[in-house]
Amino acid sequence: MMKALSLLSLPVLLACAFAACGPAQSTQNAESSESVSAPAADPFAPNPPAGMKLVWSDEFNVDGRPDPANWTYETGYVRNHEAQWYRPESAEVRDGCLVITGEHHEQPLPNPRGNGRWFGFGGDNRPIEYTSACLITKGLHSFQFGRIEARIKAPLMEGSWPAFWTLGVSESWPSCGEIDIFEYYKETVLANFCWSAAGGQWSPEWNTVRTPLRRFTRDNPGWADEFHVYAMDWDEKRIVLSVDGHAVNDSSIAEVKNARFRSVANPFHQPHYLLVNLALGGDSGGDVTKVPFPVYMYVDYVRVYQKAE
Repeated sequence: MMKALSLLSLPVLLACAFAACGPAQSTQNAESSESVSAPAADPFAPNPPAGMKLVWSDEFNVDGRPDPANWTYETGYVRNHEAQWYRPESAEVRDGCLVITGEHHEQPLPNPRGNGRWFGFGGDNRPIEYTSACLITKGLHSFQFGRIEARIKAPLMEGSWPAFWTLGVSESWPSCGEIDIFEYYKETVLANFCWSAAGGQWSPEWNTVRTPLRRFTRDNPGWADEFHVYAMDWDEKRIVLSVDGHAVNDSSIAEVKNARFRSVANPFHQPHYLLVNLALGGDSGGDVTKVPFPVYMYVDYVRVYQKAE
């Protein structure tokens, strides 16, 4: 059962779910001779938790390419036997949102890498049949502790594998630590984190909570087509992952220790960078041929709060 974290009232939560990207727009007529009341508060404005301040955000308010001061990109076939070729061209800012487009190309695009890498899962010299984007803050912004949140509407369907997540800046995976603030595949919303386990070099120890999509849609059939706030509250003792203010994974990290590491024993006691992506198919995403292309992942904002000095 989900435990309430947020003090938001139900009307505010419903407004956040149904409204589109960007700030609320005033309907006042500036030329009216009638008295003009103060505009209603923007329900999507930054709202620091008690004792915290906003230290970084991207509100995606300028149309065009995402801000290069905030984001760079993964490119090519990257992981998990996924179907998509990641490319910057599949991400744009439009109407107050970051929009990631997943596409199927009936005439496959030429692969510019030829026999390139695919992280040990096989060659990536396939023609490019599917494209999407993965934006990352690696090398630009990283954060240790605080509250990290994003307001997202993602395609929750067979063949789609959207995620908002973090990776530690030191050590290789999984010793770097991975935190999946939001992940979806196969009718399930996941809230996970992992570190290295005893075994092979790539063996992770997972702390995973899987919430069936039907739990969210049972009382709201349109839930999958709405925006939701996915957040992490993180300090040296705990990670709490939440959806719309309800905790779905509340776990201790104080005693976490990598089975293999060079310099970072607890990967959740180091800075992490952010990733937001729309993966397609692959090891967990399901049958990509069932996706009604094109599909879109919308991100209204990404915000980071930390303790005020």
